[in-house]
Amino acid sequence: MGVAYHYEHACPYMTVTHKRAIIADKSRRRDFAIVFAVMMAVAAGNSGLQSVLPAIGREIGIPDPLVAGIFSLSALLWTVSAPVWARASDRRGRKPLIAIGLLGFVISMSGCAVIVLAGLHKLIGPLVVFIGFALMRSLFGLIGSASNPAGQAYVADRTSKAERTDALATLAGAFGVGTVLGPAIAPYFVLPGVSFSGPMFAFAIAALVCLVIVLRMLPPSQIPKQPSFDTEHTGRKPLLQFGLWKNPKVAPFLWYGFLVGSAQAVNGYTLGFLVIDKVHMSPAQAQGFIQVAMMGGAVAGLMAQWGLIRIFHMKPNHLLLWGAGLAGLGNLFITLAPNYGAVVTAYALASIGFGFARPGFTAGASLAAPPGGQGDVAGAITAVNGSCIIITPILGVWLYDHLHWAPFTINTIVLAAMVGVVLTNRELIAAGRTPDSGLEAEVTDPAQVGLGETPRPASVSASPSGAISQLGRRLRAVRRLEARRKKARLRP
Repeated sequence: MGVAYHYEHACPYMTVTHKRAIIADKSRRRDFAIVFAVMMAVAAGNSGLQSVLPAIGREIGIPDPLVAGIFSLSALLWTVSAPVWARASDRRGRKPLIAIGLLGFVISMSGCAVIVLAGLHKLIGPLVVFIGFALMRSLFGLIGSASNPAGQAYVADRTSKAERTDALATLAGAFGVGTVLGPAIAPYFVLPGVSFSGPMFAFAIAALVCLVIVLRMLPPSQIPKQPSFDTEHTGRKPLLQFGLWKNPKVAPFLWYGFLVGSAQAVNGYTLGFLVIDKVHMSPAQAQGFIQVAMMGGAVAGLMAQWGLIRIFHMKPNHLLLWGAGLAGLGNLFITLAPNYGAVVTAYALASIGFGFARPGFTAGASLAAPPGGQGDVAGAITAVNGSCIIITPILGVWLYDHLHWAPFTINTIVLAAMVGVVLTNRELIAAGRTPDSGLEAEVTDPAQVGLGETPRPASVSASPSGAISQLGRRLRAVRRLEARRKKARLRP
């Protein structure tokens, strides 16, 4: 009410539509905060698990490549099921699919905790732990993959094109916050009796709380009825007829996301082993150093997504270019790093690049699709993120075991090549340049209004987000006009 009271006095001509837009914007912010919390909880659980997994593997006696390969079956199922869940969200709504994904996460994380606990207490052997853990993670890949595309589509449904890059960057920031929180709080749950399985129990409980909040507080979103792409000539959806990987507008972003995401997966899954070898300690003693390195990278990525993108008003094409460039430079420095401190610094630089790249290709693909195609695009992006960890972590850790410098050198070459692709590909270099047309009307310029007149409001935007942006421009116009009137009264 305080916000509405302020606007009513600052803008006397505010209409009922404006008041409704203000209320809708407050509601939208709350709903986005819920989606943000869901993504953060999932990311915290996954990153926390990733931070303790090298120590778990070496304590139980699972070979390093198999530790990295634990997630491969889960990632494969994630890649296959995410588009299916995305299309289901177009039919059933975003909220039910977010809830289903959270439920899958809770069951999977709880099962992994029980299996690891049994392995640490020598109740089952390393092979049984490996198989059981891989199966429980597969449950997350099969069911837990529902929440990510539904959450992204939920945000895309309720933002205009002009707002989408910032909105999706904020949503990507949820993964950054989760990546910071996961390794940071995981050690506090490594308790007597439960040992390294304690963090998994804690993350399962946190996700269960988020599930209750979603079911009780998150309203369903209105799904656009427009077709995914132009169906005027064929009567069919090219999005589903040929596949997004063949669509000339969206495919470049998906290939970019796959290659850059694969490089990021190699960094993430080799980091723990690299740190253990650099500090020359046992896995348990090196756990704190691993967490510091992971948190440093996560904070750097979060600074990119929540700070630098907004400070420099970066568009998707800027994010794609700087993302690949900085990530490649970071990998080059990791290759040359002589000690632990240099590894942490280089990993943070690479994380800034990856922090740019993820919202860059996500927003670029979303902007390339019409409103009715947001669910399909969100599913494809989620599938890309899953496909990055099917084989590349295993190959990366295997290469690291044989030649420590090899995975980071290959990453440097791939990311340098992606810089060249961005500069030469028409869709990538133009991503985000097209203004959002037809959504918001321009407000009357106060310079063109007489001192005794009141600026007339232009036609109200059709979307609540557009109406709020339009209202802000009008308020600024009123303030400038009042300042001119005050100066005129003070003249002799």
